[in-house]
Amino acid sequence: MDSTVRSGTEALWAVLGGDPALVDRVEYGGVGGLLPARLPVLDLARATVAVCGLAAVEHARVPGPVRVDDGAVATAFVSERHLRVDGRAPVSFAPLSRFWRAADGWVRTHANYPHHKAALLAALGAADSVEAVAEAIGGRKAVDVESAVYAAGGLAVALRTPGEWAAHEQGRAVAARPVLSRERLDEAPPRRRTGPPRVLDLTRVIAGPVATRTLALLGADVLRIDPPGNPELPDQHADADVGKRTAVLDLDRRADRRTFDELLDAADVLVTGYRPGALERYGLERPGLVTARLSAWGDYGPWGGRRGFDSLVQVATGIAVEEGSAGEPGALPAQALDHGTGYLLAAAVLRSLTERERDGGGRLVRLALAQTGHWLTHGLPRYDPARYLTESEGPLGRLWHARSPVAYEGGPAGWSRPPGVAGADAPVWATA
Repeated sequence: MDSTVRSGTEALWAVLGGDPALVDRVEYGGVGGLLPARLPVLDLARATVAVCGLAAVEHARVPGPVRVDDGAVATAFVSERHLRVDGRAPVSFAPLSRFWRAADGWVRTHANYPHHKAALLAALGAADSVEAVAEAIGGRKAVDVESAVYAAGGLAVALRTPGEWAAHEQGRAVAARPVLSRERLDEAPPRRRTGPPRVLDLTRVIAGPVATRTLALLGADVLRIDPPGNPELPDQHADADVGKRTAVLDLDRRADRRTFDELLDAADVLVTGYRPGALERYGLERPGLVTARLSAWGDYGPWGGRRGFDSLVQVATGIAVEEGSAGEPGALPAQALDHGTGYLLAAAVLRSLTERERDGGGRLVRLALAQTGHWLTHGLPRYDPARYLTESEGPLGRLWHARSPVAYEGGPAGWSRPPGVAGADAPVWATA
């Protein structure tokens, strides 16, 4: 494959602090043309899976190549669509999770969870029907709907163009940061557990659970903790919790908190996916612990405390405009920000464990769906036909036309003459 495929892997591996020489171990292949989009979605998918594989073989000290198969990658990035439970297809989005026309544009809502649906309806003062919500949103400005629903504890985002997001204070904050951040937290001594690393999973929906199911695949002992009364959606659980054990604890109950603290004391890794600040009161720091924090918008800027999901990040950041057509917003062919961030998070955890075993110290890695989205739109090379066009001057004027795809060392760089006036040449051979 060409250098653009490898470049994404090289860039992410450098951000992860990995040995550049290991990138040569990645082998790409499989069916091409998958996850079609205007943005380089398949390149993002390949790169995030590749660095996860590199981090895994580095941590396990396994020789040999890391194979990245486009078919396997593309299928995994839409794993929730392929899931079947006794033959039943899953429900990906609830009826009120969709695009809506506002008075001056578009809004996208997320109401899969019952409490988010209740907040949406309360903010709009609408009955529980598509028609009622459409009427309530249709008479308001998009940003007013966004503000009202978020203030009520729900999720709604106004559609923005790439330029509008670039000018937005949160968009500027995202653009000023790398795709992920890494830091050392303490001076705990080096340690390598004789058994599998213990991962405490406090995540929901797609990105965090993809990361922790991948760590489980690679041998980690993953224990997911959910609060009582707010379980994961059944189909999401079936898809994302493979390889893990799951438990319920109420961290506001003394006995459950004591159990949780004991689990955390013995853990190697803590992965959190709740909105920034939601878990701080529980005192989650431990010497030598590898902590991975996942958020939608980042834990900075005016949206640093907001909830969010992949579909909403696409809408706010201009991705939905780029993937849309005929004046209507579109979407990526997969929840690629979720899945890509999940594999990148798993890679960051594995690299942190490798560094801790060698140098000691707890580690903190931070990732956000919006940062992954910015890397997709700005950090990966896109197909640009201008790279493959050439210019010529001749009897027909100045022409731009496609270069020939036939190329080899020492071969012609282009045609020796431009097209002339049709039929104007003498009927003779140009050479004697």
